This record gives sequence, C-alpha cells and structure tokens, in this order.
Amino acid sequence: MALATTSLLRRGSNLADTSEQLRVLRSSNADDAIPSFAGMLRDRGVGRLTPLEPRVLQINLGKMCNQACKHCHVDAGPDRTEIMSRETLEQCLTFLATSAIPIVDLTGGAPEMNPHFRWFVDEVARLGRTVMVRCNLTIIVANPKYHDLPSFYAERGVHVVSSLPFYEASRTDRQRGSGVFADSIKAMQMLNDVGYGAPDTGLRLDLVYNPVGAILPGPQALLEQDFKRALDKQHGVQFNTLICITNMPISRFLEFLLDRGLYTSYMQTLVSAFNPAAALGVMCRDTISVGWDGMVYDCDFNQMLDLPVACSSTHIASLSIEQLQARAIVVDQHCYGCTAGAGSSCGGQLT
Repeated sequence: MALATTSLLRRGSNLADTSEQLRVLRSSNADDAIPSFAGMLRDRGVGRLTPLEPRVLQINLGKMCNQACKHCHVDAGPDRTEIMSRETLEQCLTFLATSAIPIVDLTGGAPEMNPHFRWFVDEVARLGRTVMVRCNLTIIVANPKYHDLPSFYAERGVHVVSSLPFYEASRTDRQRGSGVFADSIKAMQMLNDVGYGAPDTGLRLDLVYNPVGAILPGPQALLEQDFKRALDKQHGVQFNTLICITNMPISRFLEFLLDRGLYTSYMQTLVSAFNPAAALGVMCRDTISVGWDGMVYDCDFNQMLDLPVACSSTHIASLSIEQLQARAIVVDQHCYGCTAGAGSSCGGQLT
C-alpha cells in the first residue's frame, strides 16, 4: 500500500475503520506472539487500572487540520470535516462547571480551526481553569486570520504545546510535510516575541517530540538539552519543556508499520520494554477525553479506536464525575505504547 499525506478515510483505506485496526492489534496475540495487555498488567502485579481524581479534561475540537502528518493517530487533515458543535461545547462547559478539574486541554486536528474556538477558550478561562492548546505551529502562519494567535494566547495565559519532530528540517519535514519546519520556526519566533518560552513571563511553550520511525524515544531530559541548544543557536528560539511521546501503533502509524513489515517487531519492542511503574502513571488515570461528537473516552488513543468509557452513559451531556470515578479503565493492545520504557503520555515520559 502506498503511504500518502492524506487521511486514511479519504484514501478509502481499510484502516479507516477502527474495527479493522483493533482486529490487527488483537490478532497479534492469537498465538501468544504478543501477550494481552490486560494479562500483562495482571502478571506484573499492576492489576486493573483505576481512575484517580481527574486533573485534565481533554477535548478534541475536530479532525479538521491544515496538515496531514504521516504519524497522525487522529487521521486528521484538510479533508476531514468533523467539528465539535457549539451545543457540544456548551455541554462540555456545563460538565466542567460541576467539577474541580483544573486543566482543559484543547486538541484536534488543529483546534483553532473550530469556528467557536476563541469563544470557548474565553469561556473556559472564565471558569478559572488553565487552558492548554495543542497547536501544530504552522496554523499560526498558514492564514492571516491566525496570525494574531500568539497575542490571543498570551493575553489569556494559554499554555501552548506544539509538535516538532526534530530540530532539523529534514527529519521534521519527512514526518510532517515539506516546508513545515521553516513555518514552525517562524511560528515559534512569533510566540517568543510575545513572551512565550522566556523566564518569568509565565507563558509556557512546550514542544512535543516523537521518533521518526519504529523506535522508542530516547531520554527526555537529554533530548530536551539537544533541542534547546540547537534551536537557540540556529534560530534564536526558546521553549520551556520537551515532551517525548512514543508512537502509538494505531491509525497512520499502524499503516506505516504494516506497509514496512515492522508491525510485529515494533509490538515486540513495546512489550519487551513494558514498565510497571509507567503503567501506574498513565494519563487515562487522571484524564477524561471528549471526542468531537461529545462521546467520552479514557484517553485520546481510546477515542481514536472508538473505545468509549465503561459507563452506562458515554456522552458528556449525561455523565457525572461520580460515574467516571466508579468506572474501570478500558485497555487494549495499543496500551503497550504508553507503558514501554520510560512510559508515554500527553505530558511526556512518566519515569
């Protein structure tokens, strides 16, 4: 199969069907080549994963994006039309107001492309919660209507988290598309100009790194030093923290693994690096994930595989914190991606 930087859905790939992704993931343990993740938790003394006090409400504002990255686990792109409605956004606000969840993490696609994005940021801030935005950087320079985003974010104290696969153009563009590195540098410079990444401003700019290829990321602290040194020296760019994320064996990265004949070896790498300590710190324990249609999941990856929370109701409009606290967290074979080595979450390595 030919890999292309368009969505699986647009290309008519069988992997656009999440049931097919799950079939691939689950069939690999049919002959015990890859043990079941639930069994691994049990055998290594972790047991069932149970929720902690929720700390993050992560909301996917839609799958529409100005990019179509090769590794994207959301299968986002310019051809995707799924966008969270104003009604569903209001339901998220109602849920948030009944909780003490301190952080709202806005993601996509490119969340800024939702027509209600700025209104929603202001409403969340009005509730006194910290707003985090997963910004792909290039959206800032892609269209004049987004050029003021750095100022918009700075005025509201938004925590900006942005993907940058590497501090060199060739490796970044290989994963995200030609010219992406240059646009990303320009966007970071614009963010720096309004105070992001500078000491004592309180304006956080964090970068997300995930490996180009079927390997685990290296040590986060050492990579952060390399990124800071290179970006400062070559481009005068400052940022706060580097977040390392393991590539999850789902969606477009799963397609890459299957196309290259690397799927089984990559899964074996994840399994052999299983870390019980990382398993106890996975993000699904203190994060609630809301899809663009209001459906609720234990994490962003479960959302992309259509594995909703194990509650009698699965929509944000009819769920309570009490119901969510009583649930059992849904796990499957892709969860090995979050528990390998130093672990992986939307906040970076865990151990």
